[in-house]
Amino acid sequence: MIDRLEVDANGLTFTARAAGPAEGRRVLLLHGFPQSSWCWRGQLSALAEAGYRAVAPDQRGYSTGARPSEVADYAMEHLLGDVLALADAMEMDTFDLVGHDCGGLVSWLAASRHPGRVRSLSVVSTPHPLALQHALLGGDPAQAAPAAALDAYCQLDVPERLLLGADGSGSGLLELLTGSGLAEADARVYISVLTQPGALTAALNWYRAMGRTDLSDLAPVAVPTLYVWSSGDGAIGRVAAEATAQCVQAPYRFAELDAPHWIPEVAPARLSELLLSHLSGT
Repeated sequence: MIDRLEVDANGLTFTARAAGPAEGRRVLLLHGFPQSSWCWRGQLSALAEAGYRAVAPDQRGYSTGARPSEVADYAMEHLLGDVLALADAMEMDTFDLVGHDCGGLVSWLAASRHPGRVRSLSVVSTPHPLALQHALLGGDPAQAAPAAALDAYCQLDVPERLLLGADGSGSGLLELLTGSGLAEADARVYISVLTQPGALTAALNWYRAMGRTDLSDLAPVAVPTLYVWSSGDGAIGRVAAEATAQCVQAPYRFAELDAPHWIPEVAPARLSELLLSHLSGT
């Protein structure tokens, strides 16, 4: 059974989905753009069945009570602060961290900068940011095109108009999501969140603030790490995915799936199997 929670953390109120026994080992799962905690429902059920206490928050901008309006409110320091504050609020002194897409980026940085809190790391789709930087700086010329598409999200107002559509129904989002391999039913769950007042702008503010993130002091990840990438991901190429191994100085596993970018939704059983195997080994 998956429960709905509200968690007060970092001066905000986050909604979340949670499953598993209260005394179970803690797992925190972070979604990406333009998803919500709904993306983790398959993993929440699998983790709960195995005895873990798994919690997936609707992140900053996606929860109605955690939707500040300024771009600066979505700087990485605040996103990382949310992770630690949510963990504190739920008495997670240490926790296993799982992230997908933008949630994966936050997870890489959290594990690097707070290894005393993160017991193990599992990242889905998103390569280590330094591996992606390597690809963008010439390691993989093909990586430039999807990066440019993401840069378009940093413009003001334009992406909102394109993604919401003329009638505000989210028609552009629907086309983006279903065109990249996500089922329409899942897409409509996410659209129902992002068509709320201010929600899409808040979600896009992650990208607008991301360029200000300082990676110069980013240490290699020193906790056991699983990285799951899919060969059908139109946003992340193989060069960045395979270069991620050089950014981890701990037991590391790289798993490749034949799937589009939306691994948690389209390959839930295989992802859950990989997560449970990784967690049982740490």
